[in-house]
Amino acid sequence: MRPSQTDTAERETLRDEVRVIDNVWIELPDGVRLGLRLWLPHHAETRPVSAILDAVPYRKSDGTAIHDAAWATYFASHGFAFARVDLRGSGDSGGIMVDEYTEQEQLDNERVIAWLAEQPWSSGAVGMIGVSWGAFAALQMAARGIDQLRGIVPIHGSDDRYADDVHYIGGCVSAMDMSMWATSMLAYLNQPPDPMVVGDGWREAWLERLDRAQPFIEPWLSHQRRDDYWRHGSACEHYEAIRCPVFAVGGWSDGYRDMVLRVLEHVRSPVRGLIGPWGHLSPESGVPGPAIGFLQECVRFFSASLDDADNGFFDEPRLISYMQEAVAPAGSYAERRGRWVADPSWPSPAVEPWTLLLGATALEPGGSASFSRSVSSLQSTGIDGGVWTGDGGPADFALDQRPDDGASLCWDSAPLSERLELLGKCEVQLELSADRRTALVAVRVCDVAPDGASTLIARGLLNLARREGHDRTVPMAPGEPVTVRVPCQSTAYAVPAGHRIRLAVSNSYWPIVWPSAEPNTVTVHGGALSLPRRRPSELDDRLQPFGEPESGTPLETEKTMVRGGSGRGGGRRLWRDLSSGETEIEFDWRPSAARILATDTELGEENLTRYRITEGDPLSATVICDVRVWLTRPGWNVRTHASSTMTSKADRFLVTTSLEAFEDNVRIHARSYTHEFPRDGV
Repeated sequence: MRPSQTDTAERETLRDEVRVIDNVWIELPDGVRLGLRLWLPHHAETRPVSAILDAVPYRKSDGTAIHDAAWATYFASHGFAFARVDLRGSGDSGGIMVDEYTEQEQLDNERVIAWLAEQPWSSGAVGMIGVSWGAFAALQMAARGIDQLRGIVPIHGSDDRYADDVHYIGGCVSAMDMSMWATSMLAYLNQPPDPMVVGDGWREAWLERLDRAQPFIEPWLSHQRRDDYWRHGSACEHYEAIRCPVFAVGGWSDGYRDMVLRVLEHVRSPVRGLIGPWGHLSPESGVPGPAIGFLQECVRFFSASLDDADNGFFDEPRLISYMQEAVAPAGSYAERRGRWVADPSWPSPAVEPWTLLLGATALEPGGSASFSRSVSSLQSTGIDGGVWTGDGGPADFALDQRPDDGASLCWDSAPLSERLELLGKCEVQLELSADRRTALVAVRVCDVAPDGASTLIARGLLNLARREGHDRTVPMAPGEPVTVRVPCQSTAYAVPAGHRIRLAVSNSYWPIVWPSAEPNTVTVHGGALSLPRRRPSELDDRLQPFGEPESGTPLETEKTMVRGGSGRGGGRRLWRDLSSGETEIEFDWRPSAARILATDTELGEENLTRYRITEGDPLSATVICDVRVWLTRPGWNVRTHASSTMTSKADRFLVTTSLEAFEDNVRIHARSYTHEFPRDGV
């Protein structure tokens, strides 16, 4: 059964020569209706146009409405229809969302694509674009080989759900993001549909969502190895099925940068990649700068892939990336100095490995001494490491690494005789042993300036029980040396002459990853650091500069007061109790609120996470999350509150979660959840 349009909202307007249909219902075979907002070029009734889809669960009527309008009016003014659908169980759409990236979600998206291709105004060609979840969705749809899908622009997303997302890093449990994101999604998804869209049934639909809500952390921590649960929805499992062109986009300040290089290497359809200095934002508003005229590039891509325009887009270098100049360590940067460089393919012929061996105390170009160096790092090692996925916020970047270096084994190179440009993945090979069956290693590559300042270039993590593969648990044999490889996240960074390269190795890295179950000592017996050294390319000098950032017309808004919370404007703060040895990091993510003037709707969020650990006691690790989201306008006042606490024992993780909902400040729903998960080598 094909989906069909069953109803159109009465509110339909013309904005900047663009026709906006605020809600269209798409009915699915099981009777669930998806709500979709649609922007059409003024000529769509007389000349068919191609469509661009963004499919995410973040509420089209309010949550992402401001940004949606900016993108959509831009693309529509350049001749494309733009559609923004609320996924099943989110926003105005019906049904229940039980997890992220399910088979049901992908089937729903297939039907939305088919619906767009079948409309009387449609050329039959559909593209997808999205940041984060929307990028995952685009890659997943491309890997299903859908005929109507003719081109995708995934921005800051992943093709590998286990190895490269907010759940596990190097086979280690993500302490920074796993419970925080699960709690955030519990709050987001359990907001009600908008009564202005769904009518009188909104409250019943809301209560059903609340009654059937389940924390996403339950499936995430139930699958601690890379099994079929994680393979599903990982586009890397089906590169050969991706037939449509791909314009893959990432940022060196974002956690998902590696997707771009993997897609360039493995996808055989026309592919181009772009990696800038940005965090988890679209590049036309990217931070750190420079922001670029990204939407102009997207128009060129969609014109070529959806409309067969001969505009030379795919004749340009396969990878354009931003070579970052060395900087003094700081928590945030408004702009990164650097230059754009071009590579004709990936892997690039301009990049070759440069290997430095671990001597007894230093990195050496050749030869190695016999040595054994042991480390039992402070539990708080890593607190100066910034975040995994930055979005331009304060203290996103790693601070001076000297405190963490002091709790690690370090090897320094001699001062560089000439400038060294890196592009790609650093990799560390270590011969090591551990005195316990479970342990982890964190490796960091740093730029050490002549004054001693240590700037993080790249880092990698490995759960040693996953050293033979993320799909299996192989405990260490205490005292028995093994050889492991620890790849780092990709980078582009120019180390000046006179600076040193430092390799730092620790066996804890809080709060990026969860600590091992018991204190342990790791001993390094040898190893090597491989650096991706890039030679300048003649293509670099032939690159045309990007245009200035352009955008469409966002919805008119006004900022409103933040309610409650810390009231300190967001960011990260650190406390140490010198008597107990406890360290607490507070991450105040989104203390913000704004009113959409067209609907007189205020939307706000307070999102606070605390990470606690006590020196000498890895089982003291605790993550406490508290997320409050609200929507108000005359006659409508709703609020959802989700909170969680994650701790561990030697043999299991413990997670308690609560969900509350309020209407007119009266609590209408309250539920708590308790989960225990056996530790599987983590």
